This record gives sequence, C-alpha cells and structure tokens, in this order.
Amino acid sequence: MAVSSPSLPSTTSIGWRTPAVIVACGCMISLLSFGPRASLGFFLTPMSQDNGWDRDVFGLALAIQNILWGVGQPFAGAIADRYGTMRVLCAGGVFYAIGLILMAYSTTPGMLDLGAGVFVGFGLAGCSFSVVLGAFGKLLPARWRSLAFGAGTASGSFGQFLFSPLAVGLIDTVGWRTTLEVFAGLLLLIVPLAFAIATPRSDAPAQTSVRSLRQGELTSPRGLRQPDSETAPSVEQIQTYKQALAEALGHRSYILLVLGFFTCGFQLGFVTLHLPSYLIDRGLSAQVGGWTLGVIGLFNIVGAMLSGWLGGRMPKRYILAVIYFARALAVVFLVTMPASPAVALIYGAVTGLLWLSSVPPTAGLVAVMFGTRWMAMLFGIAFFSHQVGGFLGVYLGGLLYEQTGSYDIVWWLGVLFGVLSAVINLPIVEKPVARLATA
Repeated sequence: MAVSSPSLPSTTSIGWRTPAVIVACGCMISLLSFGPRASLGFFLTPMSQDNGWDRDVFGLALAIQNILWGVGQPFAGAIADRYGTMRVLCAGGVFYAIGLILMAYSTTPGMLDLGAGVFVGFGLAGCSFSVVLGAFGKLLPARWRSLAFGAGTASGSFGQFLFSPLAVGLIDTVGWRTTLEVFAGLLLLIVPLAFAIATPRSDAPAQTSVRSLRQGELTSPRGLRQPDSETAPSVEQIQTYKQALAEALGHRSYILLVLGFFTCGFQLGFVTLHLPSYLIDRGLSAQVGGWTLGVIGLFNIVGAMLSGWLGGRMPKRYILAVIYFARALAVVFLVTMPASPAVALIYGAVTGLLWLSSVPPTAGLVAVMFGTRWMAMLFGIAFFSHQVGGFLGVYLGGLLYEQTGSYDIVWWLGVLFGVLSAVINLPIVEKPVARLATA
C-alpha cells in the first residue's frame, strides 16, 4: 500500500526491534521506575528523625505522589497513545529524577511535598509500567501480549527486590541523601531505553495507511507482529479519545474493573510505605523489613509471570477475584500471628505472589474489551482508581498511626476491601465491546 505521509519515525525501524528487544527494554524501564519508588518507605524513619517530622508528614508527601501519579496516568497514556511513547517516557524519567534530588535536599514539609509528591508523582505517570504495557499492546502480536504484560509487571517487582535491600545498605553506608542521588542518576537510563519501545504517532488522518504498512512490514521472519482483529485499523484507528472515554465509562464491566483496582492501590500503597515501620514497632529490625519487601518483589516476579500466563488460558476475572481474596487472608495471617522474622518473610512471600499480579489480567481485560488503540489511556483511568486507593492507604496509615499509635485499623480496612474487590470482579463480562465484536 502506498503511503505518502506521515512517515514512521526512524525509531520504529524493525531491523533491531524484535519482540525480545522490545520486551527486554520495556522490562528494564519498569524495573528502573518501580525500584526506587518501592524503596521510599526506608527513608521515612531517617528523614523524619533528621528533620524532626512526624510520620504523617512523610506519609502526606507520598500520598500526594500516589494521587498525582494516578491523576497524571490517563493523560500520560492518552499522549503516548496519540503521539508515541518515547517523549512521554523520557519526560517522566527526567521528572522522576528531579523529584528524588529535591527530596534529598528537602528541609521543609512543603519542599518534600514538591519533590517526593509532585515531581515523583508526575514522573511515575510518564515512565511507569502503565505506559510500557500500552507500548507492548501496540508493538507485540496478540499471542505475546498476556505474557509480555506479566513480564513487564514482574520486572517492576524485580526492581523492588533489587532496590529494597540496596536502599537499606546504601542508607547505612553513605546516608539517605546520597542514596537518593544515586537513584536519581540510575533513572536517567530510562531515556536511551525509551527508543526501543517507541510507538509512532497516531493522530494524523493517514495513520490508517501507516498502520497497514507497519503490519505488512512486521510479517517478516523476525515476526514482530501479525495483523489481528483487535488492531484492525478500520475499527480502532477512527475512534477518537472522546469516543473511547464515552464507550468505556458507559461499560459496566469496565466500571467494575476500575472499582476493584482501587483495593490493589490501597493495599500496595500502605504496605510499601508503612510495613517496615510496622515491623519495627513489633520488635523486628529494619533489615527484616528490607528483606520482607525484597521477598515481596522477588516472589512477585513469579506471581506476575504466572498471572500473565494464566490470563491467556482462563477467565481473567477469576484470576483477579482469587488475588484480592488471597491478599485479605495474607493480612489476617500477618496481624494475628506473633511477630517474628519467619512470619514476616512468609507474609512477604505470599503477598509477593499476589503483589502486582492483578496488573496483567487488568490490562488484558482492557485490551480484550476495547482493543489497543486507546489502551494506555483506558488502563490509566483504571490506574487512577488504583492510585486513589494508594493515596488513602499511605495517608491513612500515617494519620491513624499518629492518632491511635497503631496500624491495626488500616490493616483491617485492607482485608475488607480485598473481600469486596474479589466479589465485584466476578460479574465482569470478558468479551469485546459491540464495536469490535461486530467487526
């Protein structure tokens, strides 16, 4: 098919961008973006002590981070869907690094809110796994997607596994300020990696022809992508973002999916920030907290990959229901058993299997129901619900601790939300919307 304009960016050349390269570079971006953020809980105690802050000061900054990450995600996703992922990823990585530098030199709560809250929050919206998974959905063939979604999610957890003990070791060795500076430098590696998962612009009228050409190009023996019904240009490429939003927000199953994802954020936000301090309060060492979060990250590599693999073989709504209910049981185990390193590590292992394993089936359901044209934006809206939950988990953890001297109320709220989310995911209808089904 002849194409006069627009031409594909040079970054989309397929000579070196095989599926393996795309998945590997996307996974590395997920690792780098999630690792430092997952280790921020270890900065709560030293930063609070050095600056004379209560725990709710640090908790508020990270709560702001969670909510702005969520607010920014649909916009970052929509920009990436329309104009390509590379610029979004690069800008996000730079914002993230600036936020960590500001955090390192914060002397007032307001400055901490700006660095750890605003800059890191918007930075994460631009370079986190949500944008990476959206790129995977566009660049990879359908048969790769579910497993690639699991790999992209698992790599974020591997970042948590690496960065949690690394943060503890560096803080003890060089101090928390230098540790944040090191992490900021590592985040700049996202910029060159972003070239490997760059997607082309899709805002021009001739984009359908470009997409058709792209599909034709990618049927070479190196085989990056085959045309499939989910990405038919005649169906997806003509849909505007306003039409996509109206369709999704009027879809009952999508609303249930978004509501269920709230619980994931609540549980993850609270545990990531407050679990190390909770374990210290119960008489365990900071090293136990570091290894517990590290074990969560390690086991989630298995959990996310398994979830991604299962998502291509069984109903995704059932996977989500099991994940949320099992998380609730894991919390009951932790808070009712006597405190010990073994209990903490068992909780970490079980929770790790369930940690981000909700992401592949959630992203997969978005792709199944609506296709991949506006996938990053629609998954970003679901992720906003996730981050509202994260905001409440982080902030309520600090606030209720200062008021009651205990984290118990928040733990039991997590149990309640887990059970409710398990129930509301069951009625999800797992099939394409009428627009795609008819096509």
